[in-house]
Amino acid sequence: MNIDFGNVTHIEFGVGRDDGQEQAFHAVMVDGDVQDALKEMAVKTWQDMQSLDKDPPEYQPSEKYESREYIVLPLQSDLAAKLKELHEAVNLDLDQEAVHDPENIFCYFAKIRDVEGRTVTALKRATYFKGVLKSRLISAFGGSDALRIVEDKVFKLDNDFDLIIDDQQMHILHPSGFEFAGQLQEAILASVEGNMKALRQDLGFVNLENVQEYVRTRPRAARYLASIRSQQEIARVNRDHLIQACLSTGVQIQEGEQIVVDNKDIMGFLEVLDRRRYEVKLVPDEPEQFRAASRRQGCGKN
Repeated sequence: MNIDFGNVTHIEFGVGRDDGQEQAFHAVMVDGDVQDALKEMAVKTWQDMQSLDKDPPEYQPSEKYESREYIVLPLQSDLAAKLKELHEAVNLDLDQEAVHDPENIFCYFAKIRDVEGRTVTALKRATYFKGVLKSRLISAFGGSDALRIVEDKVFKLDNDFDLIIDDQQMHILHPSGFEFAGQLQEAILASVEGNMKALRQDLGFVNLENVQEYVRTRPRAARYLASIRSQQEIARVNRDHLIQACLSTGVQIQEGEQIVVDNKDIMGFLEVLDRRRYEVKLVPDEPEQFRAASRRQGCGKN
């Protein structure tokens, strides 16, 4: 991550609000103590990420992640669009009243800039923070509108952020927090049309009309589709090998000018493309079919 936490010149605090119709981000003034606490949170988050994995894998929407796991996502990804917008936003509306309606707050964030002008955005789902606000443990003091930590230290920020965004990618420590704040389910469903267009180009020998209709309203299938789209090797899939993979794993298809997937096996077909269905032959004449819970490659790594 290209920022010098030891030479920070500016920290901006804010919250994300959701009134049921739209989400919006607002800046909120805080005093120096809160700014220091936010920087400490960001430093600890980055240190924890480094202790978990020096070479983190890329986020895959079809994966089930642990509650705490270091993964990354390129900022140009469609799945990063919502939070990329926050990271690149300048001059956010200043709204001290935003914290007075804690039920509508879904996250809080800090924009941190160093002496070289490099900026990162650290974000946390607001579960604990909302409870603090409801208890009125934050208030304005000394005629100032800026929020600050009360002297008895009853109010505490979380121990870490869910993710930190730099200009190249998102560094994610808590995948569920990222998926919630980034509205991943909505983003994945919205990306179906684009993902299907790309898949048609890569797999011109497959008729995908019924697949597209199926995926449009099913979040899990849409997640598999997004994962498949992210795989550069999809364009190299061989027709005969795909047919064999479907037949050996029980996915019913019809062979013709184009392969047509049976309606009841569309999810299975997506699992084949996402490397989740496979066959093992350890016993002669007794092939075994399996469905993988994860498609992450782990063999051969020490």
